[in-house]
Amino acid sequence: MNQKTREQHEAMRRHFQQASEQRGFTLSAAQERAVERLSLLAGELAGTGGLFRRSRPSPRNLYVWGPVGRGKSWLVDTFFDGLPLRRKRRLHFHDFFRALHDGVAREGQVRDGGHSAVDRAVDELLGDCRLLVFDEFHAHDAGDAMLVARLFRTLLDRRITLVTTSNYPPAGLMPDPLYHHLFEPTIQRIEERMDVLDVSGPTDFRRLPAPAHGARRFAEGARLTDGAHLTEGGVLTEGADALPGEPGPDAPRPGEAVLVAAHHRELSAKAARADLVWFGFDALCEATTAVPDYLALAERFGTLVLDDVPPLASCTADGRQRFANLVDVCCDRDIRLVLIGADPLAGLSEDSGLLRDLDRTASRLAMLRRGRRADVAP
Repeated sequence: MNQKTREQHEAMRRHFQQASEQRGFTLSAAQERAVERLSLLAGELAGTGGLFRRSRPSPRNLYVWGPVGRGKSWLVDTFFDGLPLRRKRRLHFHDFFRALHDGVAREGQVRDGGHSAVDRAVDELLGDCRLLVFDEFHAHDAGDAMLVARLFRTLLDRRITLVTTSNYPPAGLMPDPLYHHLFEPTIQRIEERMDVLDVSGPTDFRRLPAPAHGARRFAEGARLTDGAHLTEGGVLTEGADALPGEPGPDAPRPGEAVLVAAHHRELSAKAARADLVWFGFDALCEATTAVPDYLALAERFGTLVLDDVPPLASCTADGRQRFANLVDVCCDRDIRLVLIGADPLAGLSEDSGLLRDLDRTASRLAMLRRGRRADVAP
């Protein structure tokens, strides 16, 4: 380890220590191991000068995985923020994949496994980027499997250091047994070309009380169950124990229904007012919407209200996945989310296969404040 590498390694260690102290965090053993590995990577990047000269090998790529709420995003975001490298990008996988879809569409018909179109789209998106951080990588959609596979081939074959987080170990990607085999070559490539870092631990930190200075807009939202609604003035009353007297958005009024622009389409909303949009569950999750639509809404609105929420066990598989994607987008973009209706997770036991697929969603919903009931004024 040369002096420049050593200095940057130690500087990154100090940066993590300061960041954790500012947030009131006590790092777990798994997080400490991740801090050391990410600090080593920071030193390696400094040792190359960020230029990745052909005479020097590129630093190894990192695949950071663990169950929900183990601090993966905080770890890589803190690493990214403390890295004095100009040509770096941090993207949520949803955002990048939406942009990739659009880029491939602009390039015309995908041919030869999407080779030329994907390459050109990645060139357009990343330019001369030398470090790419992907947050929350996953692969569930069989229709996207080949495009994701081509994307990873393109990234891993370039002189780019890739750091990605995921709730799944590489072998757990594309978990549907009907389609898992389609993704096995990509899994093998990830295991060969990336260092796999496990940050599993017993604690879901999202379920712990957050420090007051660490409050997030997403966590200012609410889950109102048992047929809950808001009063005409938006004040939650009568047993809304977690939200006493809390002002909320006014219930939709007759004539407020409107079409709202999303991604290359319009969606039927019950109301759209300045920074708030209000949808019914069926219109947003059981219709043929997709992640790019939710991202478009998140770019325009700071509060999203979703009513008539059913238990997810009673939904279609597509409806459950869309709801999970919506929660992901709202959490990542720090959008205030208010859910009105049944408890989405009601009736799902710990050993339910559905709950295993929704574990990230359950963790994020636990961040929302909860009220039992709030009646509509006559």
